[in-house]
Amino acid sequence: MSSAKAAARAESGVLYLVSTPIGNLGDMSHRAVEVLSSAALVIAEDTRHSRRLLDHYSIATPLNSYHEHNEAKETPRLIARLQRGDSIALISDAGTPLISDPGSRLVDAAVAAGLPVVPIPGPSAVMAALVGSGMSLERFTFFGFLPRKGKERSETIADIVVSRATSVLFESPNRVGATLDALVEAGAGERAAVVARELTKQFEEFRRGSVAELSSVYREVDPKGEVVLVIAGAEKRVVTEDELDDAASELRAAGKAPRDVMDHLVSALGAPRNVAYRIAHQGES
Repeated sequence: MSSAKAAARAESGVLYLVSTPIGNLGDMSHRAVEVLSSAALVIAEDTRHSRRLLDHYSIATPLNSYHEHNEAKETPRLIARLQRGDSIALISDAGTPLISDPGSRLVDAAVAAGLPVVPIPGPSAVMAALVGSGMSLERFTFFGFLPRKGKERSETIADIVVSRATSVLFESPNRVGATLDALVEAGAGERAAVVARELTKQFEEFRRGSVAELSSVYREVDPKGEVVLVIAGAEKRVVTEDELDDAASELRAAGKAPRDVMDHLVSALGAPRNVAYRIAHQGES
């Protein structure tokens, strides 16, 4: 970093990313309250929701909206305030900022401008669901909200089905049944799963079962409240070389390049890289 840029950073304000309760207001940290109270401005997606939180902790800091419809216009203004020395706190409606919420544009702009970005960790629906699920946490993948339809949705579901890591995703209550049905149809019916809802609230619930069992439950009745789905990873299985040959042939017939064939054999079927390379390049001169 140049000396001029370092000097500018020293005189600038700080962009704080402050985690807020996902349900239980008692989960607010002392540090979060101190930062929100001392900042020049708090920005949030839904100011009506966030105002209740600030009022609960007697935080009088001005509150402005920042969401997908105004972030392009507001980001340069906020960066200018930071450069003038004002510290700004970005909060989510609930949980950790930027996780399936606006804010990435502002953080990217702050980093590009050499401004300090400081996370204030705290509640997270993703982590609460994972640690309460009983699933393996050695590796996990967060998918956010699934696409509602089309090729992107089917591809994401296929990624979950083949993933050997635990998968965690958000879903709207009225689409939980459809998403579980889609996972069953894609071949994940026997996989262990958890529907976690109303996390940290009075009626918090972790409902466990196979994907198929939970699908039959929520096909008729939508769960109430905020929902997080946790899906166990696929078990490793031994794939024969004949199966790899068949898969490679299908991919080549679909016009896939050898590199794409090799990547699929390794990532989706667990083939050793040297074997996948050989099979993917069979028939080449």
